[in-house]
Amino acid sequence: MLDTAPNGKVTTLLGQLGDALSAGDIDRAVDLFQTDCYWRDLIAFTWNIKTMEGKDQVRDMLTARLADTKPSHWRIADGEDAAETDGIVECFIQFDTALARGVGHLRIKDGRIWTLLTTMAELKGFEEPQGFQRPMGVKHGADPSRKTWKEERDAEAAELGITRQPYCVIIGGGQGGIALGARLRQLGVPTIIIEKNERPGDSWRKRYKSLCLHDPVWYDHLPYLPFPPNWPVFAPKDKIGDWLEMYTKVMELNYWGSTVCKRASYDDVAKEWTVVVERDGQEITLKPKQLVLATGMSAKPNMPKFEGMDVFKGDQHHSSQHPGPDAWKGKKAVVIGSNNSAHDICAALWEAGADVTMVQRSSTHIVKSDSLMELGLAGLYSEQAVQNGITTAKADLIFASLPYKILHEFQIPIYNAIRERDAEFYKRLKAAGFMLDYGDDDSGLFMKYLRRGSGYYIDVGASELVADGRIKLKSGVDVERLTEHSVILSDGTELPADLVVYATGYGSMSGWAADLISKEVADKVGKVWGLGSDTRKDPGPWEGEQRNMWKPTQQEGLWFHGGNLHQSRHYSQFLALQLKARMEGLPTPVYGLQQVHHLG
Repeated sequence: MLDTAPNGKVTTLLGQLGDALSAGDIDRAVDLFQTDCYWRDLIAFTWNIKTMEGKDQVRDMLTARLADTKPSHWRIADGEDAAETDGIVECFIQFDTALARGVGHLRIKDGRIWTLLTTMAELKGFEEPQGFQRPMGVKHGADPSRKTWKEERDAEAAELGITRQPYCVIIGGGQGGIALGARLRQLGVPTIIIEKNERPGDSWRKRYKSLCLHDPVWYDHLPYLPFPPNWPVFAPKDKIGDWLEMYTKVMELNYWGSTVCKRASYDDVAKEWTVVVERDGQEITLKPKQLVLATGMSAKPNMPKFEGMDVFKGDQHHSSQHPGPDAWKGKKAVVIGSNNSAHDICAALWEAGADVTMVQRSSTHIVKSDSLMELGLAGLYSEQAVQNGITTAKADLIFASLPYKILHEFQIPIYNAIRERDAEFYKRLKAAGFMLDYGDDDSGLFMKYLRRGSGYYIDVGASELVADGRIKLKSGVDVERLTEHSVILSDGTELPADLVVYATGYGSMSGWAADLISKEVADKVGKVWGLGSDTRKDPGPWEGEQRNMWKPTQQEGLWFHGGNLHQSRHYSQFLALQLKARMEGLPTPVYGLQQVHHLG
């Protein structure tokens, strides 16, 4: 007799799935899935980050990958129980493959698999040194040739990149490069992180002084070392900078600060990169097998070109170079842009006593921080979630289990509730002339971030200043030209200006590939970021996953890593495992390598 309790339903279905896959009966396995099913795989089956949508795609993947993968031991995750809500059964799961151990998440609807997430947790035989494998840290006994930990670290730092080549070079020592470096360190992959700034964390320290994280602390932990329990919900930039510097040191990363990557090229015959860097005034040539661009979504400033910029006599700079508001008390500032940085900078300038005008050229999605925390994130990333047993690792799995194809359907009700809750707030913003949107399909902030990486502001106070006119606003216009002392807008308005800040966003990470390697390689790889949703700044066709992020690209040995702190933490695990497998010579046949539809 079948067990109708949630655990019984999961155990029965996983048993049927395991039996069918072990027997190589793909049709029987596919029959266990809903017609509108989704199987999202993070490298466990595909050596790729790929979502199979519908039974036909599941069948195609299994036909290509089942014989090599050899999945087995499908089961409810240790210590977990299934739950059933509104007819949907959910559960964390575990499984094995020929090469790895995996964890995942399952949703069952009407007795069949609706969503399945499979992720690689560790490679068999190459586990991280944790638990019973924790290193001793000291060699007991007598040894006249003994070296201390510091001597060994100093020797490694002196050798790696000089007399011994790294397997991997990471360009970019911000949060993404540091998180990935920590993962690779634990897996024993010799890695050097290249960073133009002097110290880890400088990419945060050097931003405008009012910058704080807009994401909550539970969402932002780094691998291995979560923030302390008394860490603020929203951390100031310099506090994050100090944490990254500490983290880099205690995680024993080989971090080359004050080092500039000048050029890189790939040898198709030798299967290695030549990476030329300048460090301490001298050129050093590195020969890694793998090159990771971890330059981030916010690393290559998108600087506009307006007539008259060369004659403007005031100060003008991109928001990434904005030092803060102190020098502008009593002066006139014009900020071009209306997203996060623009709002933060406008608010800080107003607080410092500047006369500031925001120029909004296109509509922006605004969501109040409190509303986002309470209605959008609280279920997974909050103190209440922690108290309910939702650890960061569990939250990451649940979040990753939602296929991008239907993620907007989960987001729309959240933002409808936010619009109702904050209706008066939005009414006041519109009355001030601010152009609002809620995403192309009313799905809000996170879908905008995934699709285009821009177009929103998490309100921590600046919107109130816009609504009541303390921050002046010109919307629905563009910049026509600059004069010696003003900005002329497309409607003929002249804004006197001592300062112009271009809060105009950042270019695609493929731009870094073009600069460091070549335009040919950048075009070979194609556009980086976006889902192919055919919405504004995210052209189709549908990709199903983030373009070129954390997975193999059309350029062998070239990888892209970045995103917010959450993505840097979560996806660094899967990128690190892909690199480790290649270093160890394990077979890594990539299923569904991304095709290029848009040039970089």
